[in-house]
Amino acid sequence: MKKVEVLLVDDHAVVRQGLRALLEAEGDIAVVGEAEDGREAVVLAKKTLPDVVLMDVAMPGLNGLEATRQIVRNVPSTKVLVLTSYGNDDYITQMLQAGAVGYLVKQSAAADLLKAVRRVRTGQPFFSPTISARLRRNGHELSRPQKPARKGPSLTSREAEVLQLIAEGLANKQIAAELSISIKTVEKHRQQAMNKLNIHDVASLTRYAIARGWVESGAAVRI
Repeated sequence: MKKVEVLLVDDHAVVRQGLRALLEAEGDIAVVGEAEDGREAVVLAKKTLPDVVLMDVAMPGLNGLEATRQIVRNVPSTKVLVLTSYGNDDYITQMLQAGAVGYLVKQSAAADLLKAVRRVRTGQPFFSPTISARLRRNGHELSRPQKPARKGPSLTSREAEVLQLIAEGLANKQIAAELSISIKTVEKHRQQAMNKLNIHDVASLTRYAIARGWVESGAAVRI
């Protein structure tokens, strides 16, 4: 029987090592790659075509939300299972609308992770028990994946990447180097995105990025 192939995405190496050990102890699961940020995750997902991507939310460079959108769009056979420390309603809703099939919080994941990977592989949603109870209270249908949807302004993938890097403290020149685009292109994406959001200063943008789960509250200091 073909093993369930999993791609691990987390910016902490020790977390990835622990997950690899746990998953590969099972005879029916194989880890086919590891990524430390969302951009690397998208590249590896296209290359390895995993059955399941185990996805963190807040990561530098490209966050899990935008990485999930890109993977779901470009590798539709791959299922995204969120594994994160963030369990508030806004993050859960955003990730499900981006196309994730399941959502686990790290604090209680040990008991559910293996079951979740196998379940999600077949396209069935899986949530940590506390999240399942909350979603039911809020009227969500848990028997099938949420349809991808967006609330508020619709940013392009590149606009979202640029805004995250701005929120992390990078200057336009640094962003251009990071994304291999011109400074003028960075300025264009920056202006278009901030106009869509009606945000016109970096401090407000940083607060927005933290609220959306793009960056961690203590991470917006990269200069």
